[in-house]
Amino acid sequence: MKNPLFSAVEAKYKRESDLSFDIGDTVVVTIRIVEGDKERLQDFIGEVIARRGQGLNEMFTVRRLVGEEGVERTFPVHSPKVASIKTRRSGKVRRCKLYYLRDRVGKARRLKERRISAEAKKAAAAARAEKARRVAEAAEVEQRARSRQREMAAT
Repeated sequence: MKNPLFSAVEAKYKRESDLSFDIGDTVVVTIRIVEGDKERLQDFIGEVIARRGQGLNEMFTVRRLVGEEGVERTFPVHSPKVASIKTRRSGKVRRCKLYYLRDRVGKARRLKERRISAEAKKAAAAARAEKARRVAEAAEVEQRARSRQREMAAT
């Protein structure tokens, strides 16, 4: 069981909006870049080949081609430097790590597109919202139980 102090600190730094992207998706990662006293946004477009970690330690790796040379970049999910992540296209994959794409050349590098109907997208969004509601409800119940235990211990 995680210490409540750790949970409080993590909650402070966690990203509020849920990022919905999967392995194999082609994404546009918008990054905040600070140069001197100026700040600008830069896009990094590529395929998500890996996702690892949990909580504040969650990271994802994006791979793209620049002049026939593969460039990979790893981003923390909850970093304030990552302004936004938009999914352009969903790839049909059967693995959670796509490191095999590093060795592919030409058309073999492409992933088949995973097509999702509008109804399925709505159902998935509703399921995510329901899950978030249940998690929040469970956390609230747990918090009430802890406060009751503290009150009982104080008396």
